[in-house]
Amino acid sequence: MNLLWDNPVLAARTLMSSQSHVASPKQARAAWLAEQAVAALLDEVRLTPKPGLVDGRGSGTHHDASLRLYERSARVLGPYFESMAIAASKRTTDVTLRETLGALGRAAEKRMLLATDGVNTHRGAIWSLGLLVAAAVEVNSPEDVCWRAGELAQLPDRHAALGSTHGMSAMEEFGVTGARGEAAAGFPHVREFGLPMLRAARRKGVAEAFARIDALMAIMSRLDDTCLLHRGGLEALRAAKEGAAAVLAAGGSVTREGQHALLALDRDMLRLWASPGGAADLLAATLFVDRVSEVRHA
Repeated sequence: MNLLWDNPVLAARTLMSSQSHVASPKQARAAWLAEQAVAALLDEVRLTPKPGLVDGRGSGTHHDASLRLYERSARVLGPYFESMAIAASKRTTDVTLRETLGALGRAAEKRMLLATDGVNTHRGAIWSLGLLVAAAVEVNSPEDVCWRAGELAQLPDRHAALGSTHGMSAMEEFGVTGARGEAAAGFPHVREFGLPMLRAARRKGVAEAFARIDALMAIMSRLDDTCLLHRGGLEALRAAKEGAAAVLAAGGSVTREGQHALLALDRDMLRLWASPGGAADLLAATLFVDRVSEVRHA
């Protein structure tokens, strides 16, 4: 574990074959996937305006965070994503790989908290993107990447911590599946809502920032977000779902009516001091899957 903590890339590379003609292409692919994961995190946090979330305007409902802090957090995670991809390139989808990814994910969380002075910026994203990075080593289509990540998520990890998180508490209280259920189901909110909306908006000629906002709205309108439930209960979840649906019903964030609806949703999130952090993580996942797909604008 010390090796994983001190040098995650070196730790994962020990799993690789010593034959350079085999290892080099895999290592290059792993490095590229890690770059796409970090870029997706940066694209997500910089997207503005996002209701209740950290963005280019400010901290939203996260009084202990900032855009700069999220950017710092995203960048320190790159080596851990690369290690996950390297590990996945050496093994099939099995329990050993799942436990290796879990160990790297926990090491990534420790590094994140060190970089942010204890602020949880990307715990959920480490989980989702870690699985998707590992899945994308061998496959490229959105469906294959999501389903393969789901197969990994379904496997047990003996070393996973047993303590309760805010998300787990919300799952128990409100009977929702949370981030683990989303992953185990093959990321349906990425496959069925986020990515289709993103690409449909592009086909209409909508500027990229508006397309990404609409993808976020598509996810928010459907997701039982445990971050919202933890902060504001069912009232916050209902406000987020209805507000996001209103943006889309008005023609999306590119229209004047859609922009008014988006700002109204932002006011509701601030009033309830609620943050759709789960939806933000899945937007980052959507952007990653889009980046690594064989046909980006299909």
